[in-house]
Amino acid sequence: MRSSAKLMYSIAAFLAVMAGVYIFATSYVADDAYLFRTEWVGITALVLSFGLALMLGAYLHFTERRIDILPEDWEEAEVADKAGILGFYSPNSIWPATMAGAIMVLGLGIAFWFFWLIALGAVLLIWATTMLNLQYGLPKEKH
Repeated sequence: MRSSAKLMYSIAAFLAVMAGVYIFATSYVADDAYLFRTEWVGITALVLSFGLALMLGAYLHFTERRIDILPEDWEEAEVADKAGILGFYSPNSIWPATMAGAIMVLGLGIAFWFFWLIALGAVLLIWATTMLNLQYGLPKEKH
């Protein structure tokens, strides 16, 4: 079994134990001397989190059986074994940072529900995406 599946199964086991402890603690222990008070929201959240971690662990377990060994599963791997393509954008391109700023303006507009800020963020995002596409998307000129 690979490291990702082990990690998710460990998280699922932890959540199962914590759900049992939480069910016992909220059912039999109360500060106001009212016994047998069950707190259903926390129990539901812990049980659903356990199920999600278990499903992710099973998915990773079945997926990792079909692929080759990964560098993080090989004990004698070096850091360079995992290194691949480090990025697409050139270091002097301003457009990825501009797109991030436009997304920030759009997110602030959505968070505070200012329609003018949402429109400004959408226009800035379209403009920055167009400029990025023009920088990398056009073919080289042939003379």
